[in-house]
Amino acid sequence: MSMRKIGILTSGGDSPGMNAAVMSVARSAAYYGIPLVGIKRGYNGLLRKRLDIREDLQELHLETVLDIADEPGTFLRTARCDEFRDPKYREIAVQTLRAMEIDGLVVVGGDGSFNGAKCLCEMGVPTIGIPGTIDNDLGYTEMTLGYDTAVNVCVDAIRKIRATSRSHDRPAVVEVMGRHCGDIALTAAVSTGSEIVVVPEVPWKVEDVARQLKRQLAKGNTRATIILAEGCYSAMAPFDLYGYLTTHGKPCYEGEPMSAVRFASVMKRMCGMVEARATVIGYVQRGAEPTARDSSFAFEAGNLAVRLLRDGISNQVIGMQKGRVMYMPIDEALRVKKRFNRRIYDLVNSL
Repeated sequence: MSMRKIGILTSGGDSPGMNAAVMSVARSAAYYGIPLVGIKRGYNGLLRKRLDIREDLQELHLETVLDIADEPGTFLRTARCDEFRDPKYREIAVQTLRAMEIDGLVVVGGDGSFNGAKCLCEMGVPTIGIPGTIDNDLGYTEMTLGYDTAVNVCVDAIRKIRATSRSHDRPAVVEVMGRHCGDIALTAAVSTGSEIVVVPEVPWKVEDVARQLKRQLAKGNTRATIILAEGCYSAMAPFDLYGYLTTHGKPCYEGEPMSAVRFASVMKRMCGMVEARATVIGYVQRGAEPTARDSSFAFEAGNLAVRLLRDGISNQVIGMQKGRVMYMPIDEALRVKKRFNRRIYDLVNSL
C-alpha cells in the first residue's frame, strides 16, 4: 500500500537511542518521499489532550531532527498512557491518525507500548515496533535500544566506586536499574569484576549474601562490590529489617522497605565491618548519550521500519538475533519468554 504519511512516537520509559531511531526513520522516510509526523508524549499525543495541536503532533523535517541522533532523552517526549487500555480511547487515536492522513505508525518502546501497537494493527492501522527500553527485558531480541548505554554508564560508575573502595578498604553496595530483569546488573558485574550480584530472577536471602561477603573479607578482599538490580527485593526472602537494625543500634522506622542504603547497613553489621557504603546509580542510566552499538541498532531499525511500512508489511516488531537486525510478528514476539543467564550469575557469585 502507498503511504501518504508515517507517524512515529516514543512511549514508556525513555532510553538512550530513541532520538537516533527518530532520526533514522526521518532520513528513511525522506529518502522514500514519505512525510513524517512526530507524535508527542507517546500514545497521549494521539488522544489530543492539549489545546494546541502542535503540542501533540509535529511534522518532522530533516533539518528538525538531523542533529538529535546523539542527544540523550527523547525529542518527542514520552509518557505512559493508561487510557489507551480502553477501546474507546484507542478509537480516538485511530480517528486522529485518519484525520492527519497518517497511514502507518512506528512505535518505539517496551512490551506495554507493543501491546498498544498490536491493538492499533487490529483496528486497521499498520504499525511497526522498535524495542526501546534499557532493561533488555524483551525475550525475542538479544538487545533493546538503550541497554548497551545503560550498562556502560553503570560500568563506568562501578569502576570509580571500586577505586575508592580499594583506597578505603571499604565494601560497596551499588544499585542499578532493572525492575523485573537483572541483565544490567549481571552484565555490569561481569564487566567490572564485582564479586556479588543480586537480581529479581533468582530468589535470595540477606543472610546468604552476608555469608558471601564474609568469605570475600576472609580472603582479604576488603573492597568487594555487591551489585543489586533495583527489582531484586521482590525475590528477597522475608527479613525483619526493622527488628534487625533497631537491635543492632541503627534507627529504623517500622514498615520501612529494604533499600540499597539499608541493605548496606545490614551488611555492615552482619559482617562486622567498620563501614559499607551504598550508591544508587539511578536515572543517569537513561539520560546518557547513546553508545555506538545503540546508535547503529537504531539506524538499522529505523530504516527497516520505514521499508516494512512502505512494502505493506505490518504488525511486526524489530529486534536483533545472532547479531543481525530482524523482525517478527508482535504476537509471536510478546510470547517469547525472557531467558536469564543463570550460568553466568552462578559463576559471578561462586568465585
